[in-house]
Amino acid sequence: MQFTRLGRTGLKVSRLCLGTMNFGPQASEPDSFAIMDRALEHGINFFDTANVYGWKKGEGVTEQIIGRWLAQGGGRREKIVLATKVYGSMGEGPNDGRLSARHIREACEGSLRRLKTDHLDLYQMHHVDRDTPWDEIWQAMELLVAQGKVVYVGSSNFAGWHIAQASESAKSRHFLGLVCEQSLYNLIDRTVELEVAPACEAYGLGLIPWSPLKVGVLGGALEKAKEGRRTGELAQKTIAKHRDKIERYEAFAKKLGVPPANLALAWLLAQKVVTAPIIGPRTMAQLDDSLGALDIKIDAEVSSALDEIFPGPGGTAPEAYAW
Repeated sequence: MQFTRLGRTGLKVSRLCLGTMNFGPQASEPDSFAIMDRALEHGINFFDTANVYGWKKGEGVTEQIIGRWLAQGGGRREKIVLATKVYGSMGEGPNDGRLSARHIREACEGSLRRLKTDHLDLYQMHHVDRDTPWDEIWQAMELLVAQGKVVYVGSSNFAGWHIAQASESAKSRHFLGLVCEQSLYNLIDRTVELEVAPACEAYGLGLIPWSPLKVGVLGGALEKAKEGRRTGELAQKTIAKHRDKIERYEAFAKKLGVPPANLALAWLLAQKVVTAPIIGPRTMAQLDDSLGALDIKIDAEVSSALDEIFPGPGGTAPEAYAW
């Protein structure tokens, strides 16, 4: 396994991050345990979850599964960098979601209880809360850090200017602030290259791409369809919209002699600001196969060919659209 620093921090995380959103809804608890154990065997030490995963309001199903896995001992907790998120609604009350100081505090306690741990290595805001002032948010996060319940703070689904605003506010309080941003980023979805990625680079945040395979579309979806495998509704809509590009992409991956999924992951790993794409395996085989991405080198020729298939926004803002 390869490791890198999380943003500007000294913390070392694996170049692939284990996403756990499928634990519970699509992977049984025994299978989830086995996947997490195998991830450790592969050297993956970066585990990502969220309090809303499991999609049963207030229950934190996925966090509970991870907590029971950690409770088995064997050094599991000490071996991983554990990340979860706050923002989503965890109840029916008006203060059971978003980023008020009250909810941040209550949500953190709930995640710690479900995960059966005394601290979170990374606590991420799952979305920006435009109605809560940054002084309130940072005061709550500073308290959690002072109490030893949170080590680092990150964001998810922030715009570039949100990252700048949050970072400048934290700086004025002499607080470390954001160390990473988790964004939708893959060969098809490259909007973050305009302002989010540059903001991350400027403020020393690691970029953690979610949906790196675009709901499986970049994992050889057309070839799998020929074999009779079915895809979800969202994947089908994406294929219908980008079929020509996806056909060209799969042909290019075949020409290189690499699995399409690994090529998509390798491309992300080659982006300077990217820390670790989030892989969300439903099976052991999917986890094992993803490791091959670490051995693929994206040279200038391959990068140029991929840009021709999936052009992206044309660079960073404002040059991408201003002239």
